[in-house]
Amino acid sequence: MVLTTYEGLFAAIGAASAALTGLLFVAISVAPRRGPATGPVVIQQIRAAAALLCFVNALAVSLYGLVPDGNIGYPALTLGVIGILFTAAAVRSVLSSGSAPRQKLAQLGLFTLLLLIFGTGVVSGIAVIANPGDHGQVQVIGYALVSSLIVGISRAWELIGDRDTSLFASLELLAGRTPHADRVGIAEPPAVGPTDADAEQAGDRDDPGESGDR
Repeated sequence: MVLTTYEGLFAAIGAASAALTGLLFVAISVAPRRGPATGPVVIQQIRAAAALLCFVNALAVSLYGLVPDGNIGYPALTLGVIGILFTAAAVRSVLSSGSAPRQKLAQLGLFTLLLLIFGTGVVSGIAVIANPGDHGQVQVIGYALVSSLIVGISRAWELIGDRDTSLFASLELLAGRTPHADRVGIAEPPAVGPTDADAEQAGDRDDPGESGDR
């Protein structure tokens, strides 16, 4: 059970995370399927799983924290450990994938944020378990859950919209430059236009000398 001061906060976080989780499922279901040429599949999967995990973290911790006579430290600790294990597995998957070095490096920001959020859940969860009336640590858990929602939203937008929402990509857009597509694992679209073979065939058809010979 959370302190009375924070009941409204955790109720709002639970409602927001539940709505965002449902919207994420709908968005993924209606999004166009991507083929192998659109980028490394492992990066797409990690981004989707990270968004879902962030929403589930906020939903589960806030709802369990509202259970009467409960202790929000236990769900915060449990989801924190799960999140850290997920991040470790995601790092291993990206490093062992065939992605370009630049694509691997682009996931560093996501992994850092996940470790900060779930690491905070572990530390603060242990503190609240030891002292259920610790006002400061419950507040820290609230900050971590709000941050989890924000990270989940940014990952979901990046996943569905094929957009890089990182700081560097935003700065490049403000500077009038287009962020590189391979930074988030999205392949550059093939150039539209005649190929060299098409140009040669067109030249053969339009060559008057050859037409006269025929």
